[in-house]
Amino acid sequence: MLSDHAKDQIRQAYAAVIAGKGLGPRWGQRQMIAEIANTLARIPPGGRADADKPAVCVIEAGTGTGKTIAYAITAIPLAQALNKRLVVATATVALQEQFVNKDLPDIRHHSGLEFSYTLAKGRRRYVCLSKLDRLLAGGGSDSLPLYPDEFEAPQAAEALPVYTAMVEALGRGEWDGDRDNWPGQVSEQIWFGATTDHSQCSGRRCPNISQCSFFRARDALQHADVIVANHDLVLADLALGGGAILSAPEESIYVFDEGHHLPDKALSHFSSFCRLHTTSQWLQDSRKLLAQAAAALVPLTDLQRPLESLPGIMEEAGTSLQVVEQAVATLFDGQPPATGRGDDRQLRFAHGRVPAVLQPLAAGLATQFQQLATGLSRVESRLEEALEEDDAGLEQADIESWHLSIGAMLGRAEATLALWQEYAVSGEGELPPKARWITLLDNGGQQGFDLRCSPILAADILQEYLWSRAAGVVVTSATITALNSFERFILHSGVSRDASFKVVTSPFDYSRATLRVPAMDCDPGDAERHTAAIIGQLPQLLDRREATLVLFSSRRQMQDVYQGLRDQLGELILMQGDASKQEILRLHRQAVDGGGGSIIFGLASFAEGVDLPGDYCRHVVIAKIPFAVPDSPIEAALAEWVEAQGRNAFMEISVPDAALRLLQASGRLLRTEQDSGRITLLDRRILTRRYGRAILDSLPPFQRELAPGAGR
Repeated sequence: MLSDHAKDQIRQAYAAVIAGKGLGPRWGQRQMIAEIANTLARIPPGGRADADKPAVCVIEAGTGTGKTIAYAITAIPLAQALNKRLVVATATVALQEQFVNKDLPDIRHHSGLEFSYTLAKGRRRYVCLSKLDRLLAGGGSDSLPLYPDEFEAPQAAEALPVYTAMVEALGRGEWDGDRDNWPGQVSEQIWFGATTDHSQCSGRRCPNISQCSFFRARDALQHADVIVANHDLVLADLALGGGAILSAPEESIYVFDEGHHLPDKALSHFSSFCRLHTTSQWLQDSRKLLAQAAAALVPLTDLQRPLESLPGIMEEAGTSLQVVEQAVATLFDGQPPATGRGDDRQLRFAHGRVPAVLQPLAAGLATQFQQLATGLSRVESRLEEALEEDDAGLEQADIESWHLSIGAMLGRAEATLALWQEYAVSGEGELPPKARWITLLDNGGQQGFDLRCSPILAADILQEYLWSRAAGVVVTSATITALNSFERFILHSGVSRDASFKVVTSPFDYSRATLRVPAMDCDPGDAERHTAAIIGQLPQLLDRREATLVLFSSRRQMQDVYQGLRDQLGELILMQGDASKQEILRLHRQAVDGGGGSIIFGLASFAEGVDLPGDYCRHVVIAKIPFAVPDSPIEAALAEWVEAQGRNAFMEISVPDAALRLLQASGRLLRTEQDSGRITLLDRRILTRRYGRAILDSLPPFQRELAPGAGR
């Protein structure tokens, strides 16, 4: 039950913010405030809400609602009253920093609420002093990165001056070790060499702990009322059991802004993979490094036996990988594999079932990597103990250096073990099944195999790690429903149907925008004719004097249309892939500011999260209903599972997904209450197909111009 004091506090804070910022009260904000307050009021002072009525609400709040003010002025005082930590998670680091540097200071200044806040980032965003010391002392050559195939070691001549500058800046107090606060540009390779992850960190035993940038930032989390993170960091913390980086779930109220990303983000954190060739190379390199470790760590006599036995296990695992590689190669022979992106080919296993030839081989590798992980864990633990011993017989810097290397090995061994455990089972009886697939990589004529496994739904994951443990959760976004229903989000996220669900409409006047479907004599199903039709229609549809965003679902179609229009409109078109997203947007704004027109050709990443208000975007053209490109093994496995139950995967999965993407794409037009313009959809299926009408009815109430010939 919400107390009168809490009600008054929220009401007064909202009134103060509105008055202080010179805004008018918004009905949508009030609805959102009431929904969040009533939901969090279910949390008892000492624990979690009743399982039958969880303290979870899912709120779709249309663009312009003012979500940030609504959830902040409601959740902050309620979290304080319940003695819980408020964890606000955004989808990206950029949104995270905007919330910390602009939104929260503004709300605190105007609301009268007293609260502290801090920004939370993962270890990889902070420099590791131990690694810096090691690199500058010349010990970097022995280190093995966690995934050396993805991060090449930087050239010493390029990296060492940067590392020296970092140490000097830390010593002068001019830098706090946060990558985002470093004054210059740092390449991924150079930064990766100077940072660490949880597997290599010795924590409170590290001799540099008192100066550690990550732990200083983490200590600040223990005292802040509001912790601002991103989805990835929250999920990483939950995957580690919760409370490893952030506050424990039971002591936290979470707000997931842009929460429609949550299920997909969760899947990425609980998937596993192994690239055969590079893993074999890693095992060879690790064997050499362990031989050096055995010689260097002689004074630690209890480490000699594991250090001598581990290379043998690695050699056996390397031999097993060669056998697996031969078996995998036979799976690709004699049958046309599914086509993946680029020149790579994919072979997905139906219903997630592991081929009989692979299962026993994977079981053997799982055993070997389990032995490897166990042995490395013992070595790492002993090195941690040695860091606290005065008579270990070794220099502390040497112990620390080897701890980093062994920790990196352990992290990779555990990650690889997770993959082989997934392939050591048949996959029969899994509900829902997992997606398992192999990609044949072609890198300059050199072939290799990449094995992967992923859940197809995040429902069980989020139930185990989030919904069942958190004190309270608020999920909000401008786009959560699909086809006017929360069913899609419930399916993918596993949120309880007993949670609270609310749609808060946008304050925008959608009659200021017109949705047009022009006459066309072909469907996107005939790709060549559809592309030709777009090339023929765009010059008449576009106004060369204004700003236009043209969105494609296919890179090939985007490039073909560009080639077809290069002579007529080429000087106005900025195409994704020709420059970074940020640079394209900068050039687009520059052209508009100069009084000219500009046309952006973009793919999915331009259909969401791009903010081009006013004259920066007066026309959005959508080439076709944005059905997912059918090359994702996870989406294919999900559809297969739905079909196996006698259900219609197209109507249950593909159509709602496409409706959500179309809503996001059309949302690029109206960004403020004063905006106006046009949306043109070059896909007559929205009028001719039953599912098209359902998608059309789920869009905002734009004015409509549906050409009589559009449905021919």
